[in-house]
Amino acid sequence: MNTKSLKADILLLITAIIWGAAFVAQRVGMDYVGPLTFNAVRFALGAAALLPLIVRLDKERRKDGTYQKVDPKSFVKGCLIAGGALFMGATLQQWGLVYTTAGNAGFITGLYVVFVPIFGLFFKQKTGLPTWIGALLAVIGMYLLSVNEGFHIEIGDLLVLFSAFFWAGHVIVISLLATQVDPVKFACGQFAACSVFSFVGAAILEDMTLSGIYGAAVPILYGGLMSVGVAYTLQVIAQQDAKPAHAAIILSLESLFAAVAGWLLLGETLTTQGMAGCALMLCGMLLSQIKFSF
Repeated sequence: MNTKSLKADILLLITAIIWGAAFVAQRVGMDYVGPLTFNAVRFALGAAALLPLIVRLDKERRKDGTYQKVDPKSFVKGCLIAGGALFMGATLQQWGLVYTTAGNAGFITGLYVVFVPIFGLFFKQKTGLPTWIGALLAVIGMYLLSVNEGFHIEIGDLLVLFSAFFWAGHVIVISLLATQVDPVKFACGQFAACSVFSFVGAAILEDMTLSGIYGAAVPILYGGLMSVGVAYTLQVIAQQDAKPAHAAIILSLESLFAAVAGWLLLGETLTTQGMAGCALMLCGMLLSQIKFSF
């Protein structure tokens, strides 16, 4: 593994850790505000958090002569596409969490690990056998980790399943655009687009109140600054040097870290079955890094 690939894997692993802990924040936040309001505020916060960094980087690049102008048309188009996929994935997942269990939601969301290499075939992105086997192990692992009771398809399960398609699409979109635009500006742009979409939806479908937002302040701050501002930005940067299917397997470890965060913060316990699931997911991640010639 070269240095760039190792760096990308480390950034993706950090992203998965932050996202795993965010499941706790999302569950707590839903006690105070609706899913669209929660996403609208946290993505707006995430976008705003990146503005000072963008200004600083542009200032430094103008000094050393490396500054490059952004093509407004291509930039806006890319941000709208990525932000739209982000909006659909986040909204459907949040809505699904209202009607289904955390275990079912964690497993179903993780199915994007399988969808990513399948979607990638349409963009002529080659996926090796180790990655396919690694994806399968990761899905089995997430099943053991997340599903402890009878698995029945309910409305919430279907909503989360649909969100998994959009999460997969988002990974593909990022992989196609990450090397064409400034990653930090692109991250900020997609957050802003997602926030606008969410605010419009919340204004139509939900009752937004300052008291509700205040009550959910801590979950929103974590969701906005860490899960959005830091983690999604790290994803964009990392996917400049990581294949989408491989990236999806590492990002799927958010289920593992969600279980750990639930144990530490909410007192949830990890069963022997769950531990076996964690082990399979780790094996899947490691196997995806093995390269064979056929």
